Amino acid sequence: MTAYALTDAWTMTRRELSRWGRQPVQLVVNLVFPVMLLLMFGYLVGGGRGVNGAYRDYLIPGMLALTMAFGLEGTMLAVTQDLNKGVIDRFRSMPMANGAVLVGRSAADMLQSAMALVVLIGVGAALGWRVHGGAAAFLGAVGLLLLFRFAMLWIGIHLALVAGKPEMVQAVQILIWPVGFLSNALALPDSMPGWLGTVVEWNPMSHTATAVRDLFGVPGAESGHVWPAVIWPLALLAVFFPLAVRRFGRLSR
Repeated sequence: MTAYALTDAWTMTRRELSRWGRQPVQLVVNLVFPVMLLLMFGYLVGGGRGVNGAYRDYLIPGMLALTMAFGLEGTMLAVTQDLNKGVIDRFRSMPMANGAVLVGRSAADMLQSAMALVVLIGVGAALGWRVHGGAAAFLGAVGLLLLFRFAMLWIGIHLALVAGKPEMVQAVQILIWPVGFLSNALALPDSMPGWLGTVVEWNPMSHTATAVRDLFGVPGAESGHVWPAVIWPLALLAVFFPLAVRRFGRLSR
């Protein structure tokens, strides 16, 4: 049964990957957008007030975490478009494992997210940013980033199933922006008003960004955030993964 479900999920993954060939512009935009954000915040509106050392060392790990929170609209649009075109109804009428469509969509998104990390890390290296930790710490940081992305992805899939229509995606997507900017990705919580700094410190993304800085060996990085950076995404997955699968299962045929 497990092999059957994995085969169905892989079939749906290949379906999503085939869209890249038909819509290469969307893929390029998704890869270039975080680079533009990095350059904008690093050279135009950056400052890093209160940051120890070079702001670049603080900013780039934060931008990696921010990239994992953004860019969900492509997945959400694909899900809602399939809903409204009747594609998902046709898939559900076939002898296919429940949720294989969603798993395939999430697998394709995770591959694109990994590509975005590679591009952004490469740009950071070109700008002079260096990783000071070992190989194991580097892989651990990348793993935390992808884990956070996976959790955010299933939140987006659930919201897309709730929204139901492509035109509602933009309104729902707005809800994700505060998660990114109400974090320590771009600035220290100590540089913010007290109440706002408290909100930022509780943001799950802040734990991921702080843990990644520590694993990358950023000078002055705060330690002790690796476990929260693991527990928060797993807790979000424990809530939104079954919600999304249940919502998908209840769709009318």
